[in-house]
Amino acid sequence: MNIRFNYQIKGFRIRNSTIVKSWLRKVIAKEKFSCGNISIIFVDDKYLMSINNEFLKHHYYTDVIAFDYSVNDILEGEIYLSVETIRDNARKFKQGVRAELLRVMVHGILHLIGYKDKSSKEKSIMREKEDYYLRYIK
Repeated sequence: MNIRFNYQIKGFRIRNSTIVKSWLRKVIAKEKFSCGNISIIFVDDKYLMSINNEFLKHHYYTDVIAFDYSVNDILEGEIYLSVETIRDNARKFKQGVRAELLRVMVHGILHLIGYKDKSSKEKSIMREKEDYYLRYIK
């Protein structure tokens, strides 16, 4: 039951990280999974683009990439978040950076759980789940 935050961005830290980790563990439990080892790594656009190119063969910027290492109902994995893209999206969608950051974190957790977002129906379900869980964090 270990969620770790790793920072590749100088000067960037999650405020109230204990509260955020507790919230993410509650999301996992609500989805009927146990929390194993999960690393959330905060990176820049360049770093996430290199991961996107190397592992997914995608040649575009993204805000999150999740690698699922779960076994049965024990959720494990790595979630890479681009702080730069999250900040850009916060401006674009007229959201606070913290709100957008929390949305992308829970989005990554939902990917580990098995939710997809390729089709419009999958995107709709993912957004409903994000909105539902965001109600439970301050």
